[in-house]
Amino acid sequence: MARPTLTRLLLAPAAAVAALIGFAAAPAQAAAWSSSDRWGNWTTSDGYILYNNIWGSGAGTQTIWANSASDWGVSADHPGTGGIKSYPNAKKTVNKPISSLSSLTSTYDVSVPSSGAYNTSYDIWDSDYDHEVMLWVNHNGAVGPLGTSQGTVSLGGHTWDVYKGDNGANEVFSFLRTSDSASGTVDILPVLKWIKDTKGWWGDETIGDVQFGYEITSSPGGLDFVTKGFGVSAS
Repeated sequence: MARPTLTRLLLAPAAAVAALIGFAAAPAQAAAWSSSDRWGNWTTSDGYILYNNIWGSGAGTQTIWANSASDWGVSADHPGTGGIKSYPNAKKTVNKPISSLSSLTSTYDVSVPSSGAYNTSYDIWDSDYDHEVMLWVNHNGAVGPLGTSQGTVSLGGHTWDVYKGDNGANEVFSFLRTSDSASGTVDILPVLKWIKDTKGWWGDETIGDVQFGYEITSSPGGLDFVTKGFGVSAS
């Protein structure tokens, strides 16, 4: 995140210095971890993994920073071209079959830019990575889900537009919230059970990773994505 620079501080009067720095009298502390490596990753003490994940072609630069899974962000400068460039994310591994789960929920709180092309989404995988469930909570710009429309459904307290597709490596089930949100709680288990029991698109899959982050297509000039809260609860 960009921070103000105080030039020639020693030459400024004390009152002017106080006005410039306001309440931030103490120096800003560096994040516990940061990386500009395309595959940079960090495991927190409570078992979450942060991942820079610059995987698309034609990508620009991107730096991820983190203090925890609930306090992290990304500064990304990707060109204004099509195609997903990255998916910086935090993840928790569940490793439980759907039938053995009594609850799977997550909370999130983000600050996202008003320009660029991206979606803020959960990316949920089965343990052998042949099924992928994406839950879009907000999006901006020229982005869209893979596959064809399967209608609209209300699950877990939200209404979703549903798409089903295949990227050649795995099936993808995308759920796009009909109203964008920067914060909230997602009841994930009803979505997984709907795919299994109502639609029959998969069996009693073991849920592996529950990821949450920003699927960025373009962010020319540099944009900041900030996670102010995130957590996964499974039982």
